[in-house]
Amino acid sequence: AWAEMGLLGLPFAAEHGGSAMGAVEAMLVARELGRALANGNWLSNACLAGPLIAELGSAEQQAQWLPPLVAGRMQVALALQEEPARHDLADIETSARREGGDWRLSGRKTLVFGGDAAALVLIAARSAGARRECAGITLFAVDAAALRVQPLQMLDGRRGANVELPDLRVGDERRLGEVGAAWPAIERAAARANAALCAEAAGALEALLALTVEHLKTRRQFGSPLARFQALQHGLADMALALEQVDSMACAAALALDAPSPAARERLASAAKALVAPLARRSAFAAIQMHGAMGMTDECRASHYARRLIALGAAFGDADHHLQRFAALAPEPEETPR
Repeated sequence: AWAEMGLLGLPFAAEHGGSAMGAVEAMLVARELGRALANGNWLSNACLAGPLIAELGSAEQQAQWLPPLVAGRMQVALALQEEPARHDLADIETSARREGGDWRLSGRKTLVFGGDAAALVLIAARSAGARRECAGITLFAVDAAALRVQPLQMLDGRRGANVELPDLRVGDERRLGEVGAAWPAIERAAARANAALCAEAAGALEALLALTVEHLKTRRQFGSPLARFQALQHGLADMALALEQVDSMACAAALALDAPSPAARERLASAAKALVAPLARRSAFAAIQMHGAMGMTDECRASHYARRLIALGAAFGDADHHLQRFAALAPEPEETPR
């Protein structure tokens, strides 16, 4: 159904069946998916793995994998994160060693979005350099059937997987891009994902605010609707202010993807995530409190929005990680516009 609506082909060229849309269009789609509390794999297909194939893949690789992705006949996933790395995406221990004309991959990946349903998994492996070095990272496209995939359900109901590479041998034709040069594209993919997560948080927070308002208008205590109590009105006002800020930063994150320099792009993307993550978490807890005990149950839709907002804030770097990253990427004083 998503393929029929054109959502899976949103960022891809027309020659592969896509519509060649940009970051703003992706932001609008992500916002509506957040509002609907969608649990599909749009993020992994259209923001992470798919664009990496389009950017790094050869013409033959793009022709082989992008049309079925756009048509909804095949799902792809990006296996990037590893357990010891926390939020440092460059902290990769999965190894890629040359063996004749082939490669030997060995390692373990965690929290692979959409990894439980993907037919093709992009593996980020270290072919050179020391741990945490950005240089020396290479991407390989591996059939999921050749991997050990452990499906898992995340906090917010999304599906993912842990992926293990059992000393796997793959041909060089499965390599994406130049050897050891995948990091800049991976960094751009992570920025796209964080921009989409910020937009999704805006949609989810808007829906959660509407649910909370309706609950306070309907639920009565001491002969009056809960909406009459000033303390709860203040809580709604805080959520409404948070929504405006999250919405603005989601726009900033989307526009950051077209920033003139990589440093500017990463700085703006991290600034957006550093603000959105705590606002989303605080609003989620406030909504649960205003719903009372029922706000923590599976039967209450507000609890699902709250879990989604908490999970969005932690995916691909939490607020602390992005605040430190923003500070490290801050421009020199003479570069600051007057």
